[in-house]
Amino acid sequence: MSRSFEVLVVGAGCSGIGAAVRLKRLGVDFAVLEKADDFGGTWRANTYPGCACDVPSALYSYSDEPNADWSRVYGTQPEILAYLRDVARRNGIAEHTRFGVEMFGARWDPAAARWRLETTDGEYDARFLIAAPGPWNEPLVPDIPGLAGFPGEIFHSARWNHDFDLTGKRVAVLGTGASAVQFVPEIAPRVAALHLFQRTAQWVLPKPDVRVARAVRRLMGAFPVVQRWLRGAEYGVMEALGTGFRHPGLMRAIQAIGRAHLRARVRDDALRAALTPDYTIGCKRLLFSNAYLPALTRPNVTVVPSEVAEVRGSTVVAADGTTTEVDAIILGTGFHILDMPLADLLRDGGGRTLGEHWRGSPQAYLGSVTAGFPNAFTLLGPNLGTGHSSAFMILEAQLDYVGDAIAHARAHGWQTMSVRPEVQDAYNAEVQQAVATTVYNTGGCRSYYLDANGRNSFIWPWSTPRLRRRVGTFDPRAFTPTTADEPAQAG
Repeated sequence: MSRSFEVLVVGAGCSGIGAAVRLKRLGVDFAVLEKADDFGGTWRANTYPGCACDVPSALYSYSDEPNADWSRVYGTQPEILAYLRDVARRNGIAEHTRFGVEMFGARWDPAAARWRLETTDGEYDARFLIAAPGPWNEPLVPDIPGLAGFPGEIFHSARWNHDFDLTGKRVAVLGTGASAVQFVPEIAPRVAALHLFQRTAQWVLPKPDVRVARAVRRLMGAFPVVQRWLRGAEYGVMEALGTGFRHPGLMRAIQAIGRAHLRARVRDDALRAALTPDYTIGCKRLLFSNAYLPALTRPNVTVVPSEVAEVRGSTVVAADGTTTEVDAIILGTGFHILDMPLADLLRDGGGRTLGEHWRGSPQAYLGSVTAGFPNAFTLLGPNLGTGHSSAFMILEAQLDYVGDAIAHARAHGWQTMSVRPEVQDAYNAEVQQAVATTVYNTGGCRSYYLDANGRNSFIWPWSTPRLRRRVGTFDPRAFTPTTADEPAQAG
């Protein structure tokens, strides 16, 4: 079995599948390495009750792989996973994928101009490396004193323990982000008591989610132009919303909707006060739910407006002194998004890791390539996130870029290609200047958009059309190439 390829893709979620489809169309010799036993990435790993997308399904899909059979406006986890598997199956990606193979190190070999990967299946090597782990890959477990010694059941929402019966249990939920907003309403009716520890109140907007009638689904299947129109309409609405993120004063109208939603769903003055955010909407990720706020008004649900300070045996102790004895702890604490484990796995030709290059602040040129790491691409990389649109919009622009870059290198005899440091620096300075005036930076909150140094390393500060134009356009002048008769870059 060959272990040498022109391109290796690490990860078989949305990004990895998309990259594999593009590489297959280019006729490139490639393989996908996936640590799990199936496709799907975050949609395979996250199986918590109520798991669904917060972007309309018509947008949360590959533009050239439409699906007319979404049962709801917002796709559920089982449907999205089935869709991704179907795209992989129809494009023959399984035959290129090595499941159960986890990468635990990759280093650039300048003498051979190859990437050498250490995996659970031995060494692989490739001319090009495409890292597609996704930002929602590694669950974040908070460093809380005593948490490891909790005698009851404890699990992260992304590693849901379906064998543990929550019925009649006293449950503590840590975190009030996008996952908790979905699973709390699902489990609240079953548990004896649910204690929600809230470090920061969240803006929650109503979710315009309805079932899609079979007749409508048949219509879109028979006339694809209808679905394309729907995708375009949803895209336009999302981009209009995105204007407010770039001009924070415009967010007042959206914030008024959030306040009205809170007033309508929560009648108790004290609880409503605890659930009212003190920052501008959009500073943190927007949350959508029709069921979350009503769930918090149930008699068996208690909102503790404080973070957890420690765990003493079966007792959870909040920073405000509140103590609660529970049988189970569910961590809705998010993921390692900007401190991604990938950064410690990739090494340049001198042995320095990507994390050592970044020093706590991830950055790349167009969120895709990093100086010092020749022939390597990162999908959904630094400063490509948006607070309003679909990851698929970003991904498809990147796939255009990566595909054109590899095609150009092959056509022009480039053995290696490394983005010029001055180009990367100028681009990132431009990004940081633009993001400084957005709601993400000026809204008065601390979010996962900000890295360990307080720098916004997550957000793309302009419109999605601009992202698609700029990120989707490969410019060879940004790179320093070598050809077969020249020495390769050490990185």
